[in-house]
Amino acid sequence: MKARLKGIGMTSQRTRNRLVERLADEGIENQAVLEAMRETPRHIFVDEALASRAYENTALPIGFGQTLSQPYIVARMSEALLRAGTPGKVLEIGAGSGYQAAILAHLVPEVFTVERIGSLSRKARRRFRELGLGNIHIKHSDGKLGWSKHAPYDGIIATAAPRQIPKSLLEQLALYGRLIIPVGEEGAQKLLLITRTSDAFEQEILEPVSFVPMLAGDN
Repeated sequence: MKARLKGIGMTSQRTRNRLVERLADEGIENQAVLEAMRETPRHIFVDEALASRAYENTALPIGFGQTLSQPYIVARMSEALLRAGTPGKVLEIGAGSGYQAAILAHLVPEVFTVERIGSLSRKARRRFRELGLGNIHIKHSDGKLGWSKHAPYDGIIATAAPRQIPKSLLEQLALYGRLIIPVGEEGAQKLLLITRTSDAFEQEILEPVSFVPMLAGDN
């Protein structure tokens, strides 16, 4: 890991800077989110063979039929989470290679993340340790169940799309907490922002998206 970081060095910083400029051009306005994207080395969250493509604004495969989300979507979801202020404790459903959690670690005090695929979970844990991200807690488990031990959460981000919003995630959301989640069948998914109020869950459609489906079980 350290060798890879050293090998790409300043080149990755320049390409990160260009990526941040593109994200700003595409409408990302939150400066804390843009700075987190600038500081986080995306190339360590993909296989070495794909490192040269790490700062393209595109999704990349990470194995097991999973993908590393497009940087714009990572920034968009992070920005939506922060729209009403900084949440103290955030749950991520679907750690994948760990990139979204690493971005969140720069933005909020405490991040909890769940990954159903054991190999991805172990690799993400190692990356967090290499980067010194001590405010991330990761668990190998079924994301549809959330992580009830540490609930309620001020924010929840899901990086895979269920057909319907899991009840367990709504139950683990704190009062006035925000859930950012893609929902729907493949080809017809929408990114939703759900806010829990004293007597309801308010829903806002952010934009059309394309995510891998949220599945149960582990590997």
